[in-house]
Amino acid sequence: MPVKEQVVLVHGLWMHGMVMAWMARRIEHHGYTVHCYSYPTVRLNLAENASRLAAFCDSLGARPLHLVGHSLGGLLIARMLDEPHQLDIGRVVFLGSPYTGSFAARRFSSVPMGRAAVGASIAEWLRGARPGNLAKFEVGAIAGDLGVGLGVMVVPDLPRPHDGTVCVAETEVPGARDHIVLPVSHTGMVMSMRVVRQVCEFLRRGKFARGARA
Repeated sequence: MPVKEQVVLVHGLWMHGMVMAWMARRIEHHGYTVHCYSYPTVRLNLAENASRLAAFCDSLGARPLHLVGHSLGGLLIARMLDEPHQLDIGRVVFLGSPYTGSFAARRFSSVPMGRAAVGASIAEWLRGARPGNLAKFEVGAIAGDLGVGLGVMVVPDLPRPHDGTVCVAETEVPGARDHIVLPVSHTGMVMSMRVVRQVCEFLRRGKFARGARA
């Protein structure tokens, strides 16, 4: 029996790996072995979290290893890929990850309480930390344009289109192989069959499905 390819799911800000369990089960139905990774989203900076993620991925011994990150999880994956590593990386999918920056996070961080809540990793990304070698990898980015959620409640002037927290324009990744916008909210992405189908399309084919295949 052939060995199943492995996928690591990385959650977003203020979350835990358990929130990715539903998506993990659905991706497993497509023939993958899936791991949900947990990390401290507020306390540690990107470098510290990237080192921990790399150690976890290395412990799996997967060849290749696919990576899927929601929101901050995608930024963490991007930072890890920019560091020296011996991982055999397959394909990478970002889900609502504010790669170019976050209007909502900047606005929220403008007050002391918000700055503490956003934490060290997001703060580092907002200061301009950007990986330089993502074009070496097969990266796909999924954005949402269903504009409901916590972000728009806190930041009502969030530029449209957005997913309720992250603007579509913020999810553009230089050098990415594909980018698609789906009618989902930021938090709803991790519980969306439409997103699961597109993730699996990219893991299999290196591009998202459109038209009759979507």
